Amino acid sequence: MKIIVGLGNIGKEYDQTRHNIGFMTVDAMAAKLGITFKQEANHQALIATGMVNNEKVLLVKPTTYMNLSGETVGSLVRYYQLNLDDLLVIQDDMDMELGRLRLRMKGSAGGHNGIKSIIAHLKTSEFNRLKFGIAHPKHDQRAVVNFVLGKFKAEETITVQASLDRAVAIMEAFCQGTSMSELMNQFN
Repeated sequence: MKIIVGLGNIGKEYDQTRHNIGFMTVDAMAAKLGITFKQEANHQALIATGMVNNEKVLLVKPTTYMNLSGETVGSLVRYYQLNLDDLLVIQDDMDMELGRLRLRMKGSAGGHNGIKSIIAHLKTSEFNRLKFGIAHPKHDQRAVVNFVLGKFKAEETITVQASLDRAVAIMEAFCQGTSMSELMNQFN
């Protein structure tokens, strides 16, 4: 089984915002697989279950809000006794240009509170990530908060959609058993 967690914040006010690109990415995968999300109170998440080449796949949107994402991820990993090689976390990254995708097998939180929470709950920083570039406002800290919680501009949506399509291809290959090393060579 594979678990793919898209990071974001629950609620209409956060829909389609830069910080919710993780949710948007798993939504795109769910649409491709023709599956829908259902509330899973035990894991504090919306979960869509599907199959990719006879491999069970859980697409997950934590309902804990971004800064507590580790509660959901930790709960799922323990419940399913998941090998961390079978986990992929999708996060926004404002230090990368808009639409750039980068796979990593480990690393620090880099200031991302959702990743910081996951590291704390898994007690390791060695888990697979797909970083999705959302760009940076290049201003002071107040501008950063407004920026990441802001929606994409109309002229940015073509870039975002093309990257979502690439992210779906990455997730499909991950679910089919392609190793992270191979994925990194192919897509980074």
